[in-house]
Amino acid sequence: MAIFERMRRLILPCLLALVLLVTPACSSAPPTAQAPALTGRYSQIEQGNTPAGQDFGAWVTQTGQGLIKDAYVRDNDKLGVVITSEVRPEEVRSLTKSLVQGFHKNFPNKDLTVLMYAPDKQLILTAQFDNQSQQIKYQS
Repeated sequence: MAIFERMRRLILPCLLALVLLVTPACSSAPPTAQAPALTGRYSQIEQGNTPAGQDFGAWVTQTGQGLIKDAYVRDNDKLGVVITSEVRPEEVRSLTKSLVQGFHKNFPNKDLTVLMYAPDKQLILTAQFDNQSQQIKYQS
């Protein structure tokens, strides 16, 4: 059983990174004039405050099924992600790194922030990507 756990910890983040880096996040369809309206109750947060952010947030949520419950992009430089309970604590950092890489690919030449939230929407990790140094700093 331990070998399956080890394989899961290594393969899961790698697969997500591969999907985030290979699959184009934004469709070729023209941007919509207005983001979809929110419902009265909280079921899913608005996924972006720009057309490109809306597309990327929706794509992250769709692509990360089983791992990502919800995602949003603000000002094309902040990505917030609510993970599911399927993500183990030791997998959060590697998942965050994969998200930073995909976010940078879709929004290049910017300093970026990725905020990771637990299923109860409590902030658990912040990653800041410095475009000049190409380094990621993590803060718990």
